[in-house]
Amino acid sequence: MPADPLRYSERWRVRNVELDSNGHVNNSVYLAWAEEIATRHAEAAGYGRAWSEARGGGWVIHRTEVTYHRPAVYNDEVEVSVEVDLIRGARGVRSTWIRRVPDGELLAELWTEWAWVRLSDGRPARVPPELVELAKGRSAATAARRR
Repeated sequence: MPADPLRYSERWRVRNVELDSNGHVNNSVYLAWAEEIATRHAEAAGYGRAWSEARGGGWVIHRTEVTYHRPAVYNDEVEVSVEVDLIRGARGVRSTWIRRVPDGELLAELWTEWAWVRLSDGRPARVPPELVELAKGRSAATAARRR
């Protein structure tokens, strides 16, 4: 059975290669984790690479905002959770939260705007209607909050 198309979480351990010179997870790693969880979510929900390619498009990151709260360190178990906030026109918005598992401490939160682009020329295009419909309720709530 496919995953929930609007919410998804996974857990993993911090690897040594993800640390900076201070022994903390490097800031850029949080961005990579947000992209990784979005990709895993899309695949698990049935809207991944093959689905996108069959429709002649794909998602690329347009903008990301990150708020860092606490550092993660080697071998921490983290839970990375993502929610689709909006799909409209040529864009999609996802929120991502990264928490340390044992104590639930919020380590970072990210807001990422994605653009749906045509594979043929890399130009923005309208998101396939089935995705717009799938996220209609969330999109309306997000748009109302942002006004």
